[in-house]
Amino acid sequence: MVLKFKEMDDTIQHEARGGKGDIFSKLFADDMVKVMVGRMAPGCSIGFHQHEDSCEMIYVLEGEADFLYDDGTEIVRAGECQYCPKGHWHSMRNNSEKEVIYFAVIPKQ
Repeated sequence: MVLKFKEMDDTIQHEARGGKGDIFSKLFADDMVKVMVGRMAPGCSIGFHQHEDSCEMIYVLEGEADFLYDDGTEIVRAGECQYCPKGHWHSMRNNSEKEVIYFAVIPKQ
């Protein structure tokens, strides 16, 4: 199955999980997984949240983002992946002056 993100419409998450600004994403979801390509403008964030039922992998394609992870902060740059295992907490922030583009996978349990 080929996921043609370029042909998908953007979905907009306003203040995602209590974050700041609008997150634009192209999303595929079925009963097993969510897969998305997202864009985050400078100053935007996804709020701090726990992955109670699944994990999440976020691969940064362009730019760099700060991730709050449990009780620490990690900087993830283009070509790197932030992994949030089931039961852990994380948040994503774009503190840079450039847009962050990322690819995310959230398997369903």
